[in-house]
Amino acid sequence: MTSSADAFVAAVRDAYATTGPAVQLGALVVDGTAHPDAPVQLPLSVLNRHGLVAGATGTGKTKTLQLVAEQLSAHGVPTFLTDVKGDLSGIALPGQASDRVTSRAADVGQQWAPSGCPTELLALGGIGTGVPVRATITSFGPALLARVLDLSDVQASSLALVFHWADKAGLPLLDLADLRAVITHLVSPEGKADLEGLGGLSKQTAGVLLRELLAFADGGADAFFGEPELDVHDLLRTAPAADGSAGERGVVSCLELPAVQGRPALFSTFLLWLLAELFEELPEVGDLDKPKLVFFFDEAHLLFTGASKDFVAQVAQTVRLVRSKGVGVVFVTQSPTDLPKEVLAQLGSRVQHALRAFTPDDAKALRATASTYPKSDQYDTETLLTSVGTGEAVVTVLSENGVPTPVAWTRLRAPQSLMAPAPEAEQQRIVAASSLQAEYGTPIDRDSAYERLTRKTAAPPRGAGQPAPSPSSSPEPAREPAPARREAGPQERSVVEQVLGSSAFRSFARSAASSLGREITRSLFGVRRR
Repeated sequence: MTSSADAFVAAVRDAYATTGPAVQLGALVVDGTAHPDAPVQLPLSVLNRHGLVAGATGTGKTKTLQLVAEQLSAHGVPTFLTDVKGDLSGIALPGQASDRVTSRAADVGQQWAPSGCPTELLALGGIGTGVPVRATITSFGPALLARVLDLSDVQASSLALVFHWADKAGLPLLDLADLRAVITHLVSPEGKADLEGLGGLSKQTAGVLLRELLAFADGGADAFFGEPELDVHDLLRTAPAADGSAGERGVVSCLELPAVQGRPALFSTFLLWLLAELFEELPEVGDLDKPKLVFFFDEAHLLFTGASKDFVAQVAQTVRLVRSKGVGVVFVTQSPTDLPKEVLAQLGSRVQHALRAFTPDDAKALRATASTYPKSDQYDTETLLTSVGTGEAVVTVLSENGVPTPVAWTRLRAPQSLMAPAPEAEQQRIVAASSLQAEYGTPIDRDSAYERLTRKTAAPPRGAGQPAPSPSSSPEPAREPAPARREAGPQERSVVEQVLGSSAFRSFARSAASSLGREITRSLFGVRRR
């Protein structure tokens, strides 16, 4: 190795050195040779400055996500993963040794040992294998719902009016049937009078909204909207290490999404709702030695496809503000150009797997990506981005002092958890053993806008896929509130303690409209401010 190469290795070793805890990404590569004495690592203290994992299909993005998440867990940091392809559930199980794993570990100086992570498997609306994750319509808010339904500006404005009126009237919007009932009411003779002084809702616009909501329900959204609603604090948990070693391990919350891949707008917008909820719920903490939660946003390009400038600005604002809550966001996508410049500018750390340049547009994206990296005297970054192998990446991160590190061709470590989906039986076991299954496994159907309007006017049966209620439809008896889902606690607990501790009460306390008709204010993306 030449003296200039020696000097570069020494410079990278110094630039990536940390005094605090760090995620070990891998070893520096120079002229095709890995240098274990020059580790490339990501300080935990800068993870709330956000990051990017990018690369073409098959270059190893998912394994990088798994590598980072399992190390964060070992450091006691909870993570939230979106499992779009259905192959991340293996993070719960110890990995399997192989010649390839042994060779990679020796190459990068890794002391590889099989180890799984404490894991929660979640499923959007219970569609798939996992603890059901739900949100109420009111919590989701009109802005995000308009985004999912791809409404025009006029239709989105009308939807916001519907939410405003329901808030003022004290009508909880918990599921799609509630929202359809309110829309139908507001174009009835009685409802038109209710909108005096607030503008109006035309029958044509109401018809569009009802049709969109009906199609939305047929696409599986009925299972997602409702109660009990996810409490984001349940994503910030730790658990004792399975091997009995000292210290707590961060729980990995893995959201399975293959079953809803046909609704990309739903799951990408749900993730944004979740991020906004984290911002609303968590206190300001500033910069920490390690984040409170790291949120991996896979297939991030789906969020921005067809998005308006205002929506992109709101996303950028959310990403910028959530940093002060101790939450780091890692966007995972094929190319950095998939993300708007307002978002890309906030991502302090980048792990870029190989890019392909098969078309003129690909070549343009490659040049744009290379131009965003620090200038390197060692590498031609544009050439390097197309030549790194599977399991390798071009890395630059923020140092502990907030300074961008030199570009480093990195041979990544091998994950120590299972690099394949967990067997179906094991997934079922994890879900059945979860404390969250008792909390969220059974839907709650309490008195809300649909029931209250039904008592005033007649309404058709509420089954999924049925038309929205109308004043001329036949009446349906109001449903009885669902019973509490948890068994009674120890006898010494008072009735008040049992009520306050129940999941039904917690869900009620988080819902957006109270029985007293209190108006709900909304903040980022129109989600409720509690």
